[in-house]
Amino acid sequence: MADYTLVRYSFEGEKFEIMVKPDPALDYRLGKKKDISSILVSDEIYTDASKGTRPTAEKLQHAFKTEDPAEIAEIILKKGDLNLTTDQRRKMIEEKKKQIITFIAKTYVDPKTHLPHPPLRIEQAMKDGRVSIDPHKAVDEQVKDIVEKLRSIIALKSETLKLEITIPAQFASQSYAVLKSVGSLNREEWQNNGSLKAILEIPAAARPNVIDRLGSITKGSATVEVVQ
Repeated sequence: MADYTLVRYSFEGEKFEIMVKPDPALDYRLGKKKDISSILVSDEIYTDASKGTRPTAEKLQHAFKTEDPAEIAEIILKKGDLNLTTDQRRKMIEEKKKQIITFIAKTYVDPKTHLPHPPLRIEQAMKDGRVSIDPHKAVDEQVKDIVEKLRSIIALKSETLKLEITIPAQFASQSYAVLKSVGSLNREEWQNNGSLKAILEIPAAARPNVIDRLGSITKGSATVEVVQ
């Protein structure tokens, strides 16, 4: 494998490049690595790395609002196009596919059962529909078009549910943090005995996960009822 690859970034017609180590750079883009110092081959910013040409300080300031090479490199690494090897591109597409499948399973349901489709069914539908995945685009930027393609193969509906939840006092504070993280609390009532009654609005597909998490925390003592 090459010792380095390039990340290219354009701003108002101006092009900027940095030299990075291929695998660490890919890990960074996949969210597995946060420290960019071990990713950069050098802290030089180029307009054309192959020719060794560099931008002026004025162009850097205009494009990045800073002349600090580390800050600029981080912006380019986050927003620019990483030049991937064939194996890396395959790996990145596979990772993005998993993220998309997880998102669809959590957000959309089968309108007949009001339950999420199993991930394997979604994956097969993507294969049958010959869905193409852009490894550089965020999940929320491409999932809408993907769902439209999948709808000719499997029924998908985005809907929300309101759950009426009652949690015993000894589990209330721990459960409350979970409720805040999985949906929107439309109403919360703390009882005199310390228990919690709440109305939680969630994506319908998230219901099994919410019930499982609350069941685990409360040892099955929470009550959950659909009110919508």
